[in-house]
Amino acid sequence: MSIQPRLNRFDLSMIVISLVIGMGIFGSPSDVAVKAGNAWVFFGAWIFGGLVTLCGALTFAEIGARYPTTGGFYKVFSYCYHPAFAFMINWVLVISNASSVAAVALLGAEYINPILLPASLQNQAGTKITTIATVLVLYVINFLGIKLSARAQNVLTIFKVVAILVLCTAIFKSDATAHVATAVPSQGGNMISAFGLSLVAVFFTYGGYQQTINFGGDIINAKTNIPKAIVFGISTVIALYLAINYAYYAVLGIGGIQQTHTLAAKLAGVIFGPTGYKVTSILMFVSVLGYVNVNILANPRVYYAMAEDGILPPIFKRVNPKTQVQEFGMTVFVAAALIILFFVDSFSQMLKYVMFFDTIGLSLCALTIFILRKRTKDLDTSGIYVIKWFPLIPVIFILAYWFVTVNIFITFKEDPFAAFWCLAAYALGLGIYYLGARKPKTIQPE
Repeated sequence: MSIQPRLNRFDLSMIVISLVIGMGIFGSPSDVAVKAGNAWVFFGAWIFGGLVTLCGALTFAEIGARYPTTGGFYKVFSYCYHPAFAFMINWVLVISNASSVAAVALLGAEYINPILLPASLQNQAGTKITTIATVLVLYVINFLGIKLSARAQNVLTIFKVVAILVLCTAIFKSDATAHVATAVPSQGGNMISAFGLSLVAVFFTYGGYQQTINFGGDIINAKTNIPKAIVFGISTVIALYLAINYAYYAVLGIGGIQQTHTLAAKLAGVIFGPTGYKVTSILMFVSVLGYVNVNILANPRVYYAMAEDGILPPIFKRVNPKTQVQEFGMTVFVAAALIILFFVDSFSQMLKYVMFFDTIGLSLCALTIFILRKRTKDLDTSGIYVIKWFPLIPVIFILAYWFVTVNIFITFKEDPFAAFWCLAAYALGLGIYYLGARKPKTIQPE
């Protein structure tokens, strides 16, 4: 049974927004401020990051329009490069996503437990209980059907957007500037280095939208709705990010942003006073719910694509004809997240590894637009979305991500083996492919 289209443009727009807006925007501006050292570099990084992300969104919109298929992020590598290369890139990203889900769910439990659980469970055991329960509840919701999961995602995303807008109202409080602190200069050595290092956290916070091309087979009128949903979603995210970063700056100053990761809590405290902590806890938990839910929805689509190539067993592409759920693939992803949960304490230290894989994966995926344009020329007159300023738009995106990759290598100097382990992960994926894959099938765009 193949996957049938069930999601409309609004559903996909909400998925785009929720894939991007996770926990990052409520904490990562602190890392950006530390690397930037001043307001000019700080806001320059967020504005530049937003423009590059929009270039990436436009590029992936055309990729999605030219190649609308389930598991598109994997399939486009397989079609344009080679199935072995596709597996090598994507197997690391799927594991990274499962780790991210586990870590974010754990963080959400830490926020909500003081409100939800009795004092006797205000410990690590209580946190694990809440985390597991959260993942399992969302697993059940997804198990009931893709449309129900999308509706739940729409509600969570709208709540998240409204919450960010509410936090931005802190700038209108009469005592808003009372929390401003003195900034600490960047340790990056020079402005270019400071700017480049700032972009690592910025791009991490803007990332995630590329997974929307995994839903190509789920979208009604995909060739039209994918590009429009991506552009609308990313434009909304950029506006929200610039608004809340301005609110952080207006209330705390660059120095205040540098000194705390609990930025949302600070703004909530200004608006709601003593009850700000509870408001923030609920906000963080809902944000976690949205992030976990959308990843449970998206990642099994990659398994589906790998199974179609014969790399994974056929059971991974088995779809419930009534609910359109990949029951086995989704179960494997959730199980992986729960297993990783018990080893996730050091995930915060893995940001540079996650971003290393992301910057390479996204830039190489964006390069496929040049191959797709040659191989799908017949679609040029079919009314699909086409980038207006080609090749400038994808080139800006690719070069910016390579610039960030170089700056990640700069951070690797603190750990001489970091680059080795990253490259070893790719080599391991290549080995797994050639050990377990059957003869690959010829893949054509749908």
